[in-house]
Amino acid sequence: MLSRLLLFITLALLLLSHSLFLSAASLNGFNLDNSRIAHTEIYQGGPPRDGIPSIDQPRFEAAAIAVRWLGDDALVLGLEIGGEARAYPLAIMNWHEVVNDRIADRAVAITYCPLCGSGMAFDAAVAEDNLQFGVSGLLYNSDVLLYDRQSESLWSQLRSEAISGPLAGTRLTSLPLQQMTLGEWRRLHPDSQVLSRQTGHQRNYSRNPYAGYDSSEGLYFPVAFSSQKYHPKERVLGISLGGKHKAYPYSELSRSGLTEIRDQLGGQQLLVRYNPVTASATAFDPAGQPLPAVTVFWFAWYAFYPDAALYKADESPARQD
Repeated sequence: MLSRLLLFITLALLLLSHSLFLSAASLNGFNLDNSRIAHTEIYQGGPPRDGIPSIDQPRFEAAAIAVRWLGDDALVLGLEIGGEARAYPLAIMNWHEVVNDRIADRAVAITYCPLCGSGMAFDAAVAEDNLQFGVSGLLYNSDVLLYDRQSESLWSQLRSEAISGPLAGTRLTSLPLQQMTLGEWRRLHPDSQVLSRQTGHQRNYSRNPYAGYDSSEGLYFPVAFSSQKYHPKERVLGISLGGKHKAYPYSELSRSGLTEIRDQLGGQQLLVRYNPVTASATAFDPAGQPLPAVTVFWFAWYAFYPDAALYKADESPARQD
């Protein structure tokens, strides 16, 4: 009788462990067998796969029209390719997180994670295909995990890399997306088009679904590394060059009293411009061309790059990395 009970318990434990393995190896329908991130560090954000719908057929309007409902102080993600400029309001990106677009006949993915405050644009041409991205409903370090509809690989936005699926280990090419106010973007690109509210989805784009989040100290999900050096939602400009990473906290940029800071990172010269009026920061190479950089909350940048260099207002503007 005892041996039968032990056998029953053993079988039950085997079935339970198998069930746990299956649930760990598959989340929101994505196979994580070859995941480069531990299953325990990937969280379900709440919405299912595509519960936050990407915008796959974006429509645009003139900036002079968009400003009527947005206002010049509204934050946008701006990208210019081949003389064609477009802006993507955070008021819309908060609800959709991904826009699959074409600019100057180039397939691009515009992405935004409201939980990390991070907007990044990528060249969608990967592995001889133009990938189309969606929102997986999964998070790593509180940051959105994208997925591509062709291979169903999962992609970490802030790592710019596929972390599971057939394309695991493949890196995305970042494009110089800039986060600033619509007024500042209009001044730089008066002919810019702006993403329209005609998205094909019923959303209240005048309401912020994350109201209060960017000023609170609380996080919704755990992260691998944390630092109390700045407020968790302090905005920083994160730059990666030559395998090196550096953060420029907006509070340090403001305290420096400088609007232009020349620096060096990964053996490359760069220029950081800070606008104290609109509180925005952008990065450029020595020829004045925009560099890929990301405006992001401090907690998220630190979670991904805890060993990254950090700009301080009292350091020499030309300090080596």
